[in-house]
Amino acid sequence: MRDRDTIAAAIDAIPGPDATAGDAARALQARLTKPAGALGRLEELHAWAAGVRGDAAPGLDRAVIVVAAADHGVAEDGVSAYPRDVTWQMVANFLAGGAAVNVLAAHAGATVRVVDAGVLRDSGDARVLVAKTRGGSDNMTRGPAMSRDEAETLLARGIEFARTEAAAGADAIALGDMGIGNTTAAAAITAVIAGVPPGVAAGRGTGIDDAAFAVKVAAIERAIAINTPDATDGLDVLAKVGGFEIAFLAGVAIGAAGARVPVVLDGYPTTAAALIAATVAPASAAFMLASHMSAEPGHRIALAHLGLRPLLDLDMRLGEGSGAALALSLLSAALRIPREMATFDSAGVSRSDGETQPEA
Repeated sequence: MRDRDTIAAAIDAIPGPDATAGDAARALQARLTKPAGALGRLEELHAWAAGVRGDAAPGLDRAVIVVAAADHGVAEDGVSAYPRDVTWQMVANFLAGGAAVNVLAAHAGATVRVVDAGVLRDSGDARVLVAKTRGGSDNMTRGPAMSRDEAETLLARGIEFARTEAAAGADAIALGDMGIGNTTAAAAITAVIAGVPPGVAAGRGTGIDDAAFAVKVAAIERAIAINTPDATDGLDVLAKVGGFEIAFLAGVAIGAAGARVPVVLDGYPTTAAALIAATVAPASAAFMLASHMSAEPGHRIALAHLGLRPLLDLDMRLGEGSGAALALSLLSAALRIPREMATFDSAGVSRSDGETQPEA
């Protein structure tokens, strides 16, 4: 019952966006030395973040990218171009600082936190937060990927992680993923929750050929037919066709929303986690920012279902939090502008109406 209580409390804790702070942010933008709306979506980002944080001029001093890793039982069906060993090997690469997310996180000034949410092989490295109930989900083409209790436990642990990071001063939490087979789980979740055929929700993932793509679509179709997940019950969908890292990241999204911390999504698997979070806790969607449009076709469908418009479209499909790291750079820029840019009054610059009033 403790995990269920944690989830219920986290759902209840999610506030609505602070409309007063958002309005104050827009008023501040109107005073800056530029034509109204000239900075486009950067201005929108500022107002959105103000509403999330409850502050007209929030800062971004500490950003965290949580990379949750897990193995998937469905990978044994040949749905990926890579073997499952790549999951733990990439965890080692994250820790060594050699992955794309490490480079892009450094560029954004963000900290990378690696979480073992269900990797088959233990890293034994103290820098890894071990949140798993076990290594590797079950093959969803033969039954549920996990039990509902496991789904609740991972969700609750993600919530607790977000709360801890928020208490430590995180101004934004970005979601990253690693797990061979996880775009299959993401496509299954999207197909169920968004109500689209698996063949539309699925993509090429790690670059599979036509034969492997057919196997992937068939695996998703079997998983949905065998498990009959309830699209209105996010935990049911998660348990039946999800993954352990997706469960943990869905919890992070819910927990961050309750702490008024922006949640920056990466690609398809993290957006599948967002679909779960928004189904379990609808109010959490207002705290999510879509970093980019993945090359995975189902990602567009998942974002549309969430009502989110991505910042970037770079044909990326790596995962890890790589796109989210780029978005953190943009978010940081958007939040620096109102804090550091001169106003018409302070700079003595005439407004469009010809008026100016230098500040004393």
